[in-house]
Amino acid sequence: MKTFSEYSINTSSEYAQPFHSSEIAVHLLNHTLWLKPGDITCLEGEGNYTFIYTARGKRYLVSKTLKCLSEYLDDSFLRIHKSYIINTGYIAERLEDDRVIRMSCGKEALVSRRKIKEIAVLLDQVDTRIS
Repeated sequence: MKTFSEYSINTSSEYAQPFHSSEIAVHLLNHTLWLKPGDITCLEGEGNYTFIYTARGKRYLVSKTLKCLSEYLDDSFLRIHKSYIINTGYIAERLEDDRVIRMSCGKEALVSRRKIKEIAVLLDQVDTRIS
């Protein structure tokens, strides 16, 4: 039986895998697609699964929770509901006294009742920074 010191550690670059620290892996039929947070307009949680909506109008299903995926997102993302995280850079319209937010991809995300005032203040700050 070999001792631990007898094993060699191969640090060759041929075994190195790309490190995608801030990108989200979406597994498709025959390959893996890496999504950058800047390409994502919003995320919609459905239990242990999440739909990811992109700026190109695509929708991907990932078998991870919103909480897990939020670790990969930057400060431009905002949790507006237990089922929605939005990218403030892709807000197209605020409807029904800030109760509904329409994204540039066409998806409409609901704001939770408890967060309406807080989200309205934050979005007003984002609007003034953009203008």
